[in-house]
Amino acid sequence: MKDKRILYVSSEVVPYLPETEISSMSFEAPRMVNQQGGQIRIFMPRYGNINERRHQLHEVIRLSGINLVINDLDMPLIIKVASIPKERIQVYFIDNDEYFKRKATLTDESGNLFPDNDERAIFFAKGVIETVKKLNWSPDIIHVHGWLAALLPLYLKEYFAGEPLFSDSKIVTSVYNQGFEGTLNQDMASKVKFDNVNDEAVKTLTEPTYNNLMKVAIDYSDAIIIGSEEIPEALSKHLESLDKPVLEYKDKEEFSEAYSNFYTNEVLK
Repeated sequence: MKDKRILYVSSEVVPYLPETEISSMSFEAPRMVNQQGGQIRIFMPRYGNINERRHQLHEVIRLSGINLVINDLDMPLIIKVASIPKERIQVYFIDNDEYFKRKATLTDESGNLFPDNDERAIFFAKGVIETVKKLNWSPDIIHVHGWLAALLPLYLKEYFAGEPLFSDSKIVTSVYNQGFEGTLNQDMASKVKFDNVNDEAVKTLTEPTYNNLMKVAIDYSDAIIIGSEEIPEALSKHLESLDKPVLEYKDKEEFSEAYSNFYTNEVLK
C-alpha cells in the first residue's frame, strides 16, 4: 500500500465513540495502511457526545466557512480535526450545529431514530467531498463504513460526477450487520433529487430502510467488503446479483493481509 492514498469515511471511529464492528474497523484499516506506508485521511461526523476537550478537537478555519444546501436550506459546514494518540493519524470531523450539536449519535434516549437522519446523511456526504476538494487531495480508494455514510458513493458518481479530483478514485463499501429498524424520513428521496440526482438513482430510497440505503451504496461502489460475520439476507442476495469484487468477512486477526491484497489486486487492478 506504499504511497497509495485512501480516504476512509465512517459514521463512527474509535477512540471517539464506543467500540463496535464499524468503529473498530474504521480505525484498524487506516492504521494498517498507515503502517504500510500509505497516505490516509479519515472523516466522521462530530456528534455532540464526542468530548472535544478530551480528544483535543479544534476547528480548521481554512476548511470551514462554506454553506451546503440541504433541501433548499443553507447549512454552514464546520470542519474540526484531531489526532489519534500514538498513531500519527488525523481524523477530520464534519460538524454543523443544527445536525450534530445534540448529545447523541443517531437515536434519542428512547432509541428512536432522529427524524432528520436523512438530512444528516446528505450533509455528511456532501461535507466530506467538499472538504477533500478543499484539501486538493485525490484518493486512489474511498472506503465507506456505516449507513450514515452510505450516500457518499451516490453523490460521488452523480452530484460530483464531473469533479476531476475523483475521476480515478475507486469506491469500496463495507457492509455490516449494524443497521436500524423501520425507515428514515419518507421524503429522503426527494431531498436527494433536489441535488439534481435523477429519478432512477433515488428510486430505491423511496422506502429508506437500512437495506435499501446499503443497496444504493453497493450499487454505486466498485467493490464490497463484508464487514460482519452475517449480514441481512436481502443484502447477500443483492450482492450475488451483481458482478463486483467482494471480499468475504475477515476477523480482526486476519483482515490486514486480506484487505491489503483486496485493495491492490481487486480494487486498483
